[in-house]
Amino acid sequence: MTGATSPSASPQHGLTDRLARWAKGLSGKPDDEGSTEDQRPRAGSVASREVTRRRRLYEEIGDFLFAHDLDLTPINFSVALDYLTGANIGVEKAIKAVLMERGKITNGWIESVAADQRTDEVTPDSLATMLDKVEENLTQFTGLMHESRNSAKDYGAALQEQAKGLAEGSDAEPVLARLVGLTRSMVEKTRLVETQLRDNQKQTQALKSSLENARRAAEHDHLTGLPNRRAFEGVLREEVKLAQDNGETLSVAFCDIDHFKHVNDTHGHDTGDRVLKFVAGLLAKASNDHCHVARHGGEEFVMLFRGKTAAEACEAVDAVREDLATRSLVNRTNGERMERVSFSAGVANVLAYDDPRSALKAADRALYLAKEHGRNRVYLAAEID
Repeated sequence: MTGATSPSASPQHGLTDRLARWAKGLSGKPDDEGSTEDQRPRAGSVASREVTRRRRLYEEIGDFLFAHDLDLTPINFSVALDYLTGANIGVEKAIKAVLMERGKITNGWIESVAADQRTDEVTPDSLATMLDKVEENLTQFTGLMHESRNSAKDYGAALQEQAKGLAEGSDAEPVLARLVGLTRSMVEKTRLVETQLRDNQKQTQALKSSLENARRAAEHDHLTGLPNRRAFEGVLREEVKLAQDNGETLSVAFCDIDHFKHVNDTHGHDTGDRVLKFVAGLLAKASNDHCHVARHGGEEFVMLFRGKTAAEACEAVDAVREDLATRSLVNRTNGERMERVSFSAGVANVLAYDDPRSALKAADRALYLAKEHGRNRVYLAAEID
C-alpha cells in the first residue's frame, strides 16, 4: 500500500498483455518473429505441459466468450477464467444458475455480477486514506505530548531559577511578578494543549467509527444483516482449525431459495428482498458459537456447523426448510397470498475432503442434485466424489 508500482506491474496491464498474446495466438501469428525451433520447450517436459495447459485454457476461454457473443474485455476474460477454473465459487454458481434459466449470458450481466461482488468491499484507496489519517492523528498526538513535556520542563527550570533568586535575597516583588507571568504562560499553554488533545480525541473517535463501519460493510450483507461471503471465508478457516484441534466434526450446507427469479418477476424486487430477509431470519435462529450463517450471494445462504456430523447438519437444515415450507407469506404491496416459498440445500462433511474448497464444491453439487430432483429438499453429499 505504501510502495508505488510501475504501470507494467499492475494487474490490469498484465491482463491486457495476456489478452494480446492470446488473441495473437488465435490469429496464428507467433509471439516473436525471430524465435527459433530451439527456443521451444522440449516435448514432454514440465514447461511443455504447462504451455499445452495454458493454450487449452485460452482456447476454452475464447470458446466461452465467442459462444455468448461477449466482448474481449478484462472483466469478461476474468469472469470466464474464474468460471472455467472454479477459482471463484460465487462466480461459478452465478453463471451456472443463469445458464440454467436463460441458456446465455450477456456483457451487462457480467458487469452486474462484477459490480455486485465489489459492493461490500472496502477499496484499497479508501482504506489507505483512513489509515493515513489515523497515522497523522497519532503523529499529532505524539507531538502534543512532546510539546507538553518540554513546556513543563521549561517551566520547572524557570521556577528553579526564580526560587534561587529568592533564596539569595533578591528583591521579592520583581521575582514574584516573573513567577506570576511564568505561571500564567504555563496555564495558557496547558489549556491550549488540552484543547488540541480534545480535538484530536474527537477526530480519532470519528476515524475509529469510520473504520468500524468500513469493517462491517466489508464483512456484512447490507440487506439481510448477515455476514457475507468474505466474512464466511474467514470464519471457515478459523472453524476448520478449531475442529481439527479439538477433534470435532465440521459440516457445511448451501441453501438456495427455489424459483427466486419467479418471486421477483411476479411480485417485484421489494417483495423479493423481504423474502430474502425472512429466510435469512429463519436461518439465523440456528446461529450460535458453533453454527455460523452467512449470505453467500444472490438467493443463496451458507451454514457451518461445528460439532455436528453431516447427517446431523442435514436434520438441522431440514427443520428450517420444513418450517419455511409451511409458512404462508403475503405480498405486502397488494395483500395477495404468495406461492409457497421453499429452499433446497446440500450438505457436506468438511473434514472428509482434502481442503475446505473441495467440501464447498461437494455441498454445492448436492444442492444442484436437490434442485434437479424436485427442489424443497436437503441432500447429503457423497464423501467420495
